[in-house]
Amino acid sequence: MLTHRIYYKLKPYIPRSLQISIRRIFVKMKKRFYRDFWPIDERASSPPKGWIGWPDGKKFAFVLSHDVETEEGQKKCRQLAEIEMKLGFRSSFNFVAEDYIVDKGLQRFLLDNGFEIGIHGLNHKGNMFSPPKRFFNEAPKINYYLREWKAVGFRAPSMYRDFKLLHFLDILYDSSGFDTDPFEPQPDGLKTIFPLWIPYPNSINSINSTNSFGFVELPYTLPQDHTLFLLLKEKDCSIWKTKLDWIAKKGGMSLIVTHTDYMSFNGSGSKISYPVDYYIKFLEYVKSTYSGVYWHKLPCEIAQFFKNFYLSCFINYHS
Repeated sequence: MLTHRIYYKLKPYIPRSLQISIRRIFVKMKKRFYRDFWPIDERASSPPKGWIGWPDGKKFAFVLSHDVETEEGQKKCRQLAEIEMKLGFRSSFNFVAEDYIVDKGLQRFLLDNGFEIGIHGLNHKGNMFSPPKRFFNEAPKINYYLREWKAVGFRAPSMYRDFKLLHFLDILYDSSGFDTDPFEPQPDGLKTIFPLWIPYPNSINSINSTNSFGFVELPYTLPQDHTLFLLLKEKDCSIWKTKLDWIAKKGGMSLIVTHTDYMSFNGSGSKISYPVDYYIKFLEYVKSTYSGVYWHKLPCEIAQFFKNFYLSCFINYHS
């Protein structure tokens, strides 16, 4: 859609409130057209070849992640982490490396309490893969922050992705893809609710020490919070619950992306925010409905498990 492409080129120069208003129009147009494939795409339920299931006989995997787009969003991270700890959960917080001064004390607090740190791009402006020259200018800096933060996970701003170029990052996993999300600027879904192994293409000869032979793609499989609550103006977490129930039935991976920037705590927040209570109620639903049957791990742990699974299948196939 031409208007869609024009919008995303101009997006960095449009005020945030106006961006939301424009995107609401796009979402309303698309929702009717994609109603058979969103939020559930039945084609995404097939497990990987040779799949042995989740460890300890767990029915499905449950993964939490947050993107922190601005300094204001960063200020809410500790409060959100404390909520999750109280409920018995841990998550990954993905920070934009150079759009704001990243709080090292906050990062230490998160790591000391069992959370994960990831990178959400060098900055949050447009498509980092286009033109490729931009990516190759940014990649060395991203790799620097990966080493500095001891991070192994990456998520591109606005969920853009180029799997060939991502091999140049020193990552264990990427999480820029999704099973189905027609509302994103790069709307082609991966059509799976399981992790994917992304092997090195033949054109790349060097193999770095972190993502030897490839990396794991962890698609997010629950709709993003800003899609539900800011664009579609949903008033509860029922769509999250419905999608989670389907994923649990299929034995897949439930991975959610939320944004501290859009969460409102204690009734305070801007017009482009939603009550954090929606998220809390969803976590309470998971804990009460699926107690003992979900495998709750950090994204890095899910990725390492799947990498080991894939490589064992590869070795067995070629032995």
